Amino acid sequence: MNKALAVLGLIIPLTLLYIIYTGSYSLFELLLGVIVAIIVGYLFADAVVKHPGKIYNPIRWFWLLIYGLYYLTIIEAKAHWGVIKLIINPKKMNPGIVRIPYYVKTDYAAVTIANSITNTPGTVVVDIDEKNKKMYVHWIKIIDTTDEGARKHVSETFEKYASKIFD
Repeated sequence: MNKALAVLGLIIPLTLLYIIYTGSYSLFELLLGVIVAIIVGYLFADAVVKHPGKIYNPIRWFWLLIYGLYYLTIIEAKAHWGVIKLIINPKKMNPGIVRIPYYVKTDYAAVTIANSITNTPGTVVVDIDEKNKKMYVHWIKIIDTTDEGARKHVSETFEKYASKIFD
């Protein structure tokens, strides 16, 4: 029963991804997307979904939507603008690697934080210490070298949303 719930929970997001990437909204593409989503969901549900009941929580989907919109508009725009200013005035660069603690419970949330950091211009996660729950991040303009200070500037917002979505 758990596998069936996991497969059902994966069908809609996988179908949406299929439709977005193909760029076609015809009935044939929609049906093909559903078939592909069922097959992929069946093959990978055990590896991807640990707690199928979490998929059906509309509050998590709401926070995912809010985070996606906020990340793709506000966070990315600010980060790109900051990198553009550093390109114009490279003397203000202060690159280095900082240690950033994270406090989320699930691997999915930790990966979301790491991907969000890496996808944001000016920062890249270079290593994750799962045992001590720390990420090592290359930051193009270090403002604060303390663990909590770096967390506040780099990953605090990402962690807030990742915990609401995955924990």
